[in-house]
Amino acid sequence: MLRIKNRTTSDEDALLISSCKQGDINAFESLVHKYQKRMFNIAFRIIGDYDDAGEAVQEAFLSAYRGIGKFRGDATFLTWLTAITVNLAKNRLKQVRGRRHHEIYSLDDPIQTNEGCMAVDPPSNVPSVQDQLEQHDIRQKLQECISVLETDFREVLVLRDMQEFSYEEISSMLKIALGTVKSRLSRARETIRDCLKRKLGDLL
Repeated sequence: MLRIKNRTTSDEDALLISSCKQGDINAFESLVHKYQKRMFNIAFRIIGDYDDAGEAVQEAFLSAYRGIGKFRGDATFLTWLTAITVNLAKNRLKQVRGRRHHEIYSLDDPIQTNEGCMAVDPPSNVPSVQDQLEQHDIRQKLQECISVLETDFREVLVLRDMQEFSYEEISSMLKIALGTVKSRLSRARETIRDCLKRKLGDLL
């Protein structure tokens, strides 16, 4: 079933991409709505800040829109878009570390394109009541642990353990050897386990 679902998704994306290449902005908006939440989650886990993650995702979709004509389908659209998002999130993280104040930014700002404005409806960053009561502390501490990882280790952990990309897909996205992906993931997991043991101990 998973294989069939993935093939169906790829076929749907291929049709939308074909329409995008013919100038159909609505087709690209469909891709935005389909993948924006996943891209936001990736960017947030890498950067650790909602506003900066929102900016990175906006930049990623704008970059994808501008480069859609060069997309040949050697990889899936999701893999291609994720690679763009990860690179921009890493760049944004460097900027965050190099500045002391965040600029005010609205996630509701539209993407400017040659054909006009394309609104992006970002995922809500307000956790549910259940999350606030039962999961907030754990999630916060997990993100704190992820944030102490070096970027190279952080990205493989997010892509593999949170987004469930294959080792081969991650290798292709990050342009690193398969063995490097596995070694970085192993080290990242070990670091996260040790960190969580320390932090969750504080809740007991």
